[in-house]
Amino acid sequence: MRALRILLIIAVVLGGVFVAVDRAAVYFAESEAEDRITFSGAAAGSTDVSIKGFPFLTQIAGRELDRVDVTVTDLRASAAGRSIRISEIRARLREVTLGAGYTSATASRAGGTAVVSYADLTAAADDGVTVAYGGDGKVKVTGTIRIPLLDRTVSRSVLSTVTLVDGSTVKVHADKVPGEGIPGLEGLVREKTDFEREIGGLPDGLKLEGIEVTPEGLEISLTGSDVRLAG
Repeated sequence: MRALRILLIIAVVLGGVFVAVDRAAVYFAESEAEDRITFSGAAAGSTDVSIKGFPFLTQIAGRELDRVDVTVTDLRASAAGRSIRISEIRARLREVTLGAGYTSATASRAGGTAVVSYADLTAAADDGVTVAYGGDGKVKVTGTIRIPLLDRTVSRSVLSTVTLVDGSTVKVHADKVPGEGIPGLEGLVREKTDFEREIGGLPDGLKLEGIEVTPEGLEISLTGSDVRLAG
């Protein structure tokens, strides 16, 4: 009986040591991954990596991680000659295969969300244009234009629908433009308020899937397969 008790104590101690070593290995791997994840043509402010699943050591021995969560803040990429900022990307990566020497990683499938604030959307729009929440799934776009025929400047606000084009481009299109009987006014307003901006800098294999207009900004759903993270 005493021998059995001793064996149980040893098993508990060894189990605790294994858990501690496993968690320490996870922490080290997460720190290394944060430094190695890259984005083509874009710069990121910070990257946070969380490796899920237990035990980690058996996963790393098999060179495949069940799930990895990645959060990236302040991602800046070029869009139509302008810099466009993604406030935050939250991605869930599944079946992440590690390459030789652990210098590369590819996720079999991925999903997540990217957030673009209205301030950042305004910065990516044409000069003299501001974008804000318009309520009921719409954005409010305000533009200042000059009417040469009347030699005057006017400001107009429109409610616009936001859609995705070709899985990579955000399109903002006014539902209706008040003309007020001024010839050519609608065309001049649309030149300012209607625009498209490509969202670049995402890892290869990751694309835009859907978009939702919220009071805080645009929430863009992401999906992908064979997503290359590093290497």
